[in-house]
Amino acid sequence: MRALMLHEKNRMSIEEVEPVGSPGPGQVRITMHTVGICASDVHYWTDGKIGPFVVKAPMILGHEGAGTVAEVGEGVTHLAVGDRVAMEPGVPDPSSRAVLEGNYNVDPGVQFWATPPVHGCLADEVIHSAAFTFPLPDSLSFAEGALIEPFSVGMFAATKANLAPGDVAAVVGSGTIGIMTALAARAGGAGTVYISDVLPEKLALLDGLEGIVPVDATKEDLGARVRAETGGWGPQVVFEATGAAPAYTKLWEMPAPGGRIVLVGMPVDPVPFDIATAQSRGISLETVFRYANVYQKAIDLAATDAIDLSRFVSETFTFDDSEKAFERFLEGRPTDVKLQITL
Repeated sequence: MRALMLHEKNRMSIEEVEPVGSPGPGQVRITMHTVGICASDVHYWTDGKIGPFVVKAPMILGHEGAGTVAEVGEGVTHLAVGDRVAMEPGVPDPSSRAVLEGNYNVDPGVQFWATPPVHGCLADEVIHSAAFTFPLPDSLSFAEGALIEPFSVGMFAATKANLAPGDVAAVVGSGTIGIMTALAARAGGAGTVYISDVLPEKLALLDGLEGIVPVDATKEDLGARVRAETGGWGPQVVFEATGAAPAYTKLWEMPAPGGRIVLVGMPVDPVPFDIATAQSRGISLETVFRYANVYQKAIDLAATDAIDLSRFVSETFTFDDSEKAFERFLEGRPTDVKLQITL
């Protein structure tokens, strides 16, 4: 079978690899259809590493996937051959303490696609845990199914924010994850979600979405805009979705008194934390790492009229043009949200 293999920094190619074989008990074999490109895939290609995760051996890329069940293993009853599915890419150790405490996303032993040394899903077929494989309703395309992975990050962020109906939320950054977070926050009860970015072209992609207000960060301050429209009070929840160090300068004073900050973006280096300001204003803090216990909810929500993920698929490439898709990602076109590859 074919796979997009990353051999080392700046060297990847489509090549023939050993077939995956038959699924074991509790597993399914899936014929891949659509895979989204994530910034992490690109970082492994351009840098050969992300923090402590280093590519030391050839690795198949890709972790945002959707496909069709080709074979089911022993004991699998909720899936059948021919089912269209989306796959949660991280499979934890079921006996780990993190799993038993309900926090499987931080299980040290989790096997997460395309995180060295674990192979990803940019291949003709994969074997995956049936427990982390979810049927797609007829109303969702394969493209939308592949977008469930980043949407789940936004869902997890909105869940950890403990949103209440009518809350005002602010999202710093309108990259893919920022947009997904804004959608989830709005669906999760926020009356208004303000979202800022330095690229007006990207903010324009949000035009027409009810309850989501784009803010051009080159022209106005996000915190000041929200305070001006809330009688000087500010947002109950602030989501930081860039991971960029400058974003943290005024972050701690942005929420309303007693409000919450949810850190979704992950900084490359340590950033300043104004503890005194956070304490004196009663600000609580939550962090997000991937997601847990939200994948099915993300699918269910995406299948409703409240969410349209398809509008954020910027362009689709064939498998043979995979490297062109990665090169397009590096261009950083302001109107690009999600690039995908079909197999």
